[in-house]
Parts: sequence; C-alpha cells; structure tokens
Amino acid sequence: MSDLTQLLRRDLPASIVVFLIAIPLSLGIAAASGAPLLAGLVAAVVGGIVAGALGGAPLQVSGPAAGLTVIVAGAVADFGFAGTAAIVAVAGLLQILLGVSRLGRAALALSPAVVHGMLAGIGLVIALSQVHVMLGGSPQSSAWHNLRDLPAQIVSHHSVAALLGVLTVAILIIWPRVVRVSMLPAALVAVVSMTALAAAIGADVVRVNLPDDPLAGLITPAWPDAPLREITVAVMTIALVASVESLLSAVAVDRMHEGKRANLNRELVGQGAANTVSGLLGGLPVTGVIVRSSTNVAAGARTRASAILHGVWIALFVIFFAGLLETIPMAVLAGVLIVVGLRLISLAQIRTYARHRELPAYLVTAFGVVFTDLLTGVALGMITAALFILWRLTRCEIRTVERSPGDWLVTITGTLAFVESARLTREFGKLPAGAKVDVELHLDYLDHGAFETIKDWQEAYERGGGRVRIREVHDSWFSQALSGRLGGGKRTPRPTTPRLLGSWSRWQGIDHQRRDAMAAGIAEFERSVAPLVRPELADLARDGQNPEQLFITCADSRLVPNLITASGPGDLFCVRNVGNIVPRHGSADSSVGAAIEYAVDVLGVTTITVCGHSGCGAVRALVSQATAAGPDSADPAGPGGTAPDEPASGLGNWLALSGVRFSDSGDEARCCTDNVVQQLANLRSYPTVRAAEAAGRLRITGMYFDLAEARMYAVDPESGAHPLMTPAGWESGVPAGDSAGRGDGADRGDGAGHGDSAGHGDSAGHGDGDGPGRGDGPGREKQEGDRLTGAAA
Repeated sequence: MSDLTQLLRRDLPASIVVFLIAIPLSLGIAAASGAPLLAGLVAAVVGGIVAGALGGAPLQVSGPAAGLTVIVAGAVADFGFAGTAAIVAVAGLLQILLGVSRLGRAALALSPAVVHGMLAGIGLVIALSQVHVMLGGSPQSSAWHNLRDLPAQIVSHHSVAALLGVLTVAILIIWPRVVRVSMLPAALVAVVSMTALAAAIGADVVRVNLPDDPLAGLITPAWPDAPLREITVAVMTIALVASVESLLSAVAVDRMHEGKRANLNRELVGQGAANTVSGLLGGLPVTGVIVRSSTNVAAGARTRASAILHGVWIALFVIFFAGLLETIPMAVLAGVLIVVGLRLISLAQIRTYARHRELPAYLVTAFGVVFTDLLTGVALGMITAALFILWRLTRCEIRTVERSPGDWLVTITGTLAFVESARLTREFGKLPAGAKVDVELHLDYLDHGAFETIKDWQEAYERGGGRVRIREVHDSWFSQALSGRLGGGKRTPRPTTPRLLGSWSRWQGIDHQRRDAMAAGIAEFERSVAPLVRPELADLARDGQNPEQLFITCADSRLVPNLITASGPGDLFCVRNVGNIVPRHGSADSSVGAAIEYAVDVLGVTTITVCGHSGCGAVRALVSQATAAGPDSADPAGPGGTAPDEPASGLGNWLALSGVRFSDSGDEARCCTDNVVQQLANLRSYPTVRAAEAAGRLRITGMYFDLAEARMYAVDPESGAHPLMTPAGWESGVPAGDSAGRGDGADRGDGAGHGDSAGHGDSAGHGDGDGPGRGDGPGREKQEGDRLTGAAA
C-alpha cells in the first residue's frame, strides 16, 4: 500500500474520529483548570501538530489532559494564567533537556501504583468540582470543601442546566454499551445532542465563551511575579508529571499495535517542544493522552499523520466555526468532565494492585491528592511504596517443625536483616528448653544485627541444656559472620541443581534407594526445595488453580512434563496414561474424557497438548499387534473396542482404544507421531472440545519428545514432526532430518525417518543398526516394548 493510499484509507478517517473527541474534552479540561477555554483548544492544536510531528511515539495523540488539571488550576490561582503559560513554556524546555539527556526511561522508574493513584486522585478532584458546576453551583477551593458541600448542593433547587448535565452523563455511560460506531464517539454524541436540546427548548444557561477573533485572543505569557522557589516547583511539577503521563501512555499504546515501537527519549523531546510552543501561544500543558491515543489506534491509524491532521482539523474548526462552539452549555461540558474524571479511577487497576499487594500505595496517593495537594499525595504514595519494598526485601520466612519428640527443625528462608530480629527472637522463644534444634538457613542476605540475634540465642539455649546445630543450605552467610567477613551485598541463592533435576539414583546410594528412596526424596524436597516454592504454592492454595494448558502425555517414568516444558506449579493440568491415549467420546473408558471436559469447561484452559515420546513401549506393542494382524487387515480393535481374538486384559483393552493406524510400521519415530495425530483426532470427537475450538477459545497441538536428544518436536498431521519455533525463530534453522544430525533424506532422514548419518540406526528409524545406544538391541526400551506387547496380547 502506497503512502498516499494509506493516508487516505487509514490515517485520514482516524484523524477525524480523534478530532471529534478532542474538541469537547479540550474545552472541558480548560474549564476545569480555571483557564480560558481557548487555551485548551490551543493545546490540542499544538499537541497534535508539534508533538505528532516531532514525538517518538507515532500513534500517540497529545493534547490537554485531565491528569494535569489540578496542577494547572493551582498554578492559575497562584500565578494567573499569563504566568502559568510562561511556566508551561519553561517546563517544555526542561522536558527537552531530559529527552536530550536520554532520561526517558528514568521517568518510568516511578511506581505505577503511585502514578495511577495520582491520576485516580486527580479524577476524583475533577468529578467533585464539576458536580457543583453541573448542578448550577460553583466549585469550592478544595476537594474536601467540594465533598463537604455536595449534599447541600444536591438538595438545593436546580435549573435546566442540571438536567442537561445529568443527561450528558447518562449518554456517556450508555452510548458505548449500546452503539459501537467508531465515527460517533460518546462525548460528541452527548455534547451535540444536549446542545441541540438546549437550543430547542430555549434554555437560559451559561454557554461556552470564546473570543470573536481566536487568533487575536491568544494570551501572551508573562513571567510570574512570585518567588523563584515557587516558580521552580511549579515548572518541575508540570514537567515531571507531563513526562511520566506521556511516557506511560506511549508504552501503553505500544501494546495496542504491531507497528514501530516508541522511542521514549524522542517522545520526551517532542512533548517538550509542544509544551514550549503551547506556553508561548497561551495554551495549556500538553501530554500524551491515552483516551485519544487508544481511539486513534482503534480507528485504524498507521502513521503519525493521523495525530498531525487531527490538530489541523481543530485549528480550522476554531478559526472558521467558533460560533458553533459557543452554543455548548457549560453544564454539558461539566457532565463530560465528571465521567472523564471518574474513568481515571480504574476498578481493573485497583483489583490488579490488590492482587499484587500494592493497593496501599495506590490508595495513599489517591487520598493524599484529594485531601492535601498533588505533590504531598505523590510524596506520601512514594514513601508508602518504599516502605512496602523495604518490608518485602527484608522479609524472611520462618518455619518451625517438630520432627520427633524433642527434635525441632527451624527453617529460615529469604533476607534476614536486623528489622526481623524481634520476630526471630519471638519464634526462637517458642522452642521448649533442652531440646535438639536444627536451624537451616536458606538466605540470600544476612546482616550483623540478625547474626547477633541468632548467635546470642544459640549460646543462651545451649547454656540451658539444649543442643543447636546451624546448617547453611545455599550460601555461607553465617560462616562468614563467624569469621568476621560479613558485609557483602545480597546474592541469589545457588540451587542444588543435581537434586532438583536428577533422579534418585544420581544422588542417593543404591542400597539407600532400594530401601526408602521415596522418604529420602520427600525429605530432600522439604529441606531444599519447599522453602523456594512455598510462597508460590501458598498463593495457588489461596487463589485456586488456573492452568494454561491441558497436557496429555505418556506415563513413561522417563518423561517429566514440568521438566521438559520448564513449567511450574499451576501451569499444566496433566493427564498421564500408557501411550498418551485419548479414547474417543463415548468409548468404554471415560476417565480421560472427564479430565478433558473439566479442563475445558471448568478450568477454561486455552490449549490442549498431546505429547508422545521416543521409545514408547505402548506404541511398540500397538505396532506388534498391527504387524501380526497384517497390513491389509482392519484395526483389530475397531473404533474403541477390543480385538475379536484378543484375550481380555486391562492393558490390551486400553491400547485398543487408541484407534491408531501406522503409515510405516518400520519407522518407530513415525509410528509415535502417527499415534499423536490419531489422539488429536480422537480429542476432537468430544463436543466440548469442538465447541471451544470453533469459538476460538481453544487451540489443540501435538508434540513429540525425543528422549535421547532431550528435544521437543511439533507434530503436524500433514508434515509430520519438526523442531518447535522458538521466540527468536526456528531453533535449528533446518528441518528435522537434515545434515544436522537426523539423517540426509528429505524432511525426516534418508529413508523412513531417522537415517544413519548420525549413527542412530538404519533407514527404518530406530532399527537394528549399530548406532550409539539407539538400536533395538537388548536395551531397556525394547524390553519395555516386549513386556507391553506380551501383556497386550
């Protein structure tokens, strides 16, 4: 698509939609800020043209924002509007300096909970003040006074202006729910319809007042007659809040489209240039506005031309059609601002911060802005966030267990600092005197105060007849403290990798393994692994499971689903059986079907994966049955029953439910993937699976894990198995079966599959060749297949 065609088809319509939204919002924000209404329109024009042309976020739309309303209102009250315009211009220069210094990312270091709490507080301040305007009164000097006087304002006599404002609020709430036409935004519909109603009934209400000649009515900025310290605070406040809001908006817009990503330093320069120009022309501060930006993306914009054009349309409209704007009742604009302000309070964000335990910072900031002022509220929020960070960073977990009478285990996990000394002393004080106590330290940091607490308790406890043994699992903080070498920085604990990933035989003695390997394994888990995963498991226990996938795989002991998928607790809802078989819907076995229906209908999984593996004994048994039955015979088991001549056996009946037909019984790897493909087909026989897949809520995939290679392959019914796509692209860059170790034939090797170029056996796959450990000699894989074949027969 050429640039001109894209402009006409995408950017031009999007610019008109954003223009229609920007007009009423710009007027309303100017009114709420106590500034001339024309100042809001000037900021909208400059934000669109200057920030749109120079900024680093092509699809972001800039203009006057509700988030700066409280700041601007305070500046206008302190310095007058001419002085505020000069402050805005200087704040723009500061933004340019920050962008040139490449500090764009640094502005995002502020806690999102504090930023969104600030916006929520500002939204509440706006709503409280504009309710008075909508009801025919005047806003008070502070949010607290507005809240205090609100009941009296509500019960007092109201003119027709109040009715227009209430109807405006109703339209703004109802319209998006019942009409989804992007060319008719709710704010435009509300303002136009209420203005028309006011004109039709001849309502005597206060309306928008603009200069007869907008260009001649521009206010010239003047340096405020105020102490330099106050001016500096105002400049820095406007610059920093505008910068943070713009950059957060740019990052949010990036998540909405697949085009060019934002350059935050360039965006900061563009926003600074726009604020400087806007201030010099007598406009409000400019910032990136998420409402207009998201509308711009949703309307189909592709380039920065949309933002620039929307500024052009506003300028033309103000110059040639200012009379139409002067018919808008101020109560209608107040209704628009009430909804805009309340929408800054996001229930979704509140729920998110509640889940992440950051709600106190959000609430402290919001109420601080409402009941004090913006800077104090933000400062209180940052202090709250810092205190919670300190509490989290210095919080350790202390677990006390009586393993047997008189034998206690105290496990301390995390960061152990002096702030935990009182708690540590309290937990140690609960231990009975004269017992044997093992203290296990799983620490990433230990300071001197906490060390002294442990050491003093140990000495006192041993003097009382008790025995104490201190053991460090991951690091040697306590030992360093004993030798006087404490003082290093926090370190990530080193996991005991062999015991986490290796089998029992790798770390337990053979005799020990035969006697009580399970008990030893559980003890090792509780000692070294449980402290690491306990917080996550506690969250899952509290919130319930919400797995991403149903993972159906073989019960083979060599296959560990969480290991081969690098997943953890709560990620996979697993079903394991002999041969990763999915009996068809309505077959003799319903256990797998019950798990499928529970996963799809109750848990709401979005993916079902059927995973086979190399050397599968169940597949070998099925191949042996198929070979014995002859290549031209029908499936001996039929669609879900048992073979006519097959003796009754649980394993035989189970394998018969697979329904698989093998394309090449001489290629074992192909047989394993054939089995996966058949189970995918069986899976789609379930009505609940078909319905979820048709609705786009469910994706079905097949996989094949090669044990010897420790590598996963995707299974496609048409093309067979191929390496999985990694985030960076194809993992190997070549199909499975090329010279990279899987044979030299087409796609799968030089015959039927795993050819002999890497010594993996003959052209039949894992055949009787002399490859290193992959043939069908007297190994464990063939023995397992023989056992399953015999049992199935």
